[in-house]
Amino acid sequence: MTKAEVKEFLNDKPGYLKEGAGRLALKLECDVDICKAALKEARMESMGGFKSMVLANSNINIDQSELNDFDQFVKDNDIDKNDIQSVKFWQNMGGEKRFSVVVKGEDEVIDNTKAEIIEILKQHSPVRKKNTALKAKDPVTYEVSLPDIHYGKYTGQTLEEAEDEYMDVVEDLMNKAKGLNIEKILLPIGNDGMNSEGLSRATTKGTPQFDSADWKETFVGYCALMVKAIEYLSQYAPVDVIVIQGNHDYERMFYSGEYLDAYFTRDENVTIDNSYDHRKYYEYGINMMMFTHGDKVKAADMPLIMATEQPEMFARTTSREAHCGHVHKEMVNEYRGIKVRFIPSICKNDDWHKMMGYEAKRTGQAHIWNKNRGYEGYLQTNV
Repeated sequence: MTKAEVKEFLNDKPGYLKEGAGRLALKLECDVDICKAALKEARMESMGGFKSMVLANSNINIDQSELNDFDQFVKDNDIDKNDIQSVKFWQNMGGEKRFSVVVKGEDEVIDNTKAEIIEILKQHSPVRKKNTALKAKDPVTYEVSLPDIHYGKYTGQTLEEAEDEYMDVVEDLMNKAKGLNIEKILLPIGNDGMNSEGLSRATTKGTPQFDSADWKETFVGYCALMVKAIEYLSQYAPVDVIVIQGNHDYERMFYSGEYLDAYFTRDENVTIDNSYDHRKYYEYGINMMMFTHGDKVKAADMPLIMATEQPEMFARTTSREAHCGHVHKEMVNEYRGIKVRFIPSICKNDDWHKMMGYEAKRTGQAHIWNKNRGYEGYLQTNV
């Protein structure tokens, strides 16, 4: 069929003006493009052009008054009816009839609902709220854990440089804790806090060490550094200090604990645990922590030791870990639901360790113990 024949069919049967070109082509066994062109022209021509187009593009009944409204819209918007390509009518949620007009030769759509839609959007446009710092609800203990600093070891650093580095790490870990609801700060110190036992410049067992200063200077310097760190941390929350003897400084670490205990004896925000026990325990909410250097017993035996040495604390808690030093690198193993965690060190290597290939990433960590939810991970600072 030709386009003229299809148009003649549509004029005889105007109900098919509502059909799509594909269905009309199947009905008439005609080419789709011919049906499409014929439909377009027939819809424009029949019934004065607009009323037929309205019926063909709408599922609602359009009466003469609404066509009059449409004529007024065309007039108000200075639209030439001969330039109109298509018109669409619809009904909004309030029952009002709306329409949009597409003008030939332009992509512009003239829509009598545009202003209305924009006004609605303005009413519901979100207002940017002022940013506020997030604050966790549950209280936590923040364990600033920097074992094995080996204060006084000959690494090419001066004592002052090592002290500055230590405090930089402490301060950075506190800056990263913003948003936490810190109830307590836990500071395990020692774990080879000093590099040697002192006058002998050797480990507790007698292994010679290369120190950068004499035993008096390193002892006084280490104690002063710990005082500085504790006083800084106590600005944020009460500080509980746990003194842990290592294999390099077993005796001198006990003496430094006594020094700190005397220094802070009148400070209600600071406690010092310098008890004789080789393994120290700390309970917070549902958490149980054991602290030890890590050179005396096997990691796999630590969970049973925890249950044996502190049965009541073990029974009260559900989140349990053992934190150790000694190896200068991070290692974590889990035994029957209890993690044994070896904490990395920020200490620089000396020549002997470099020669032996003992390299590890210098890292400071602070561990988060949620009072009600248990251990939640750690924040880290790389040196």
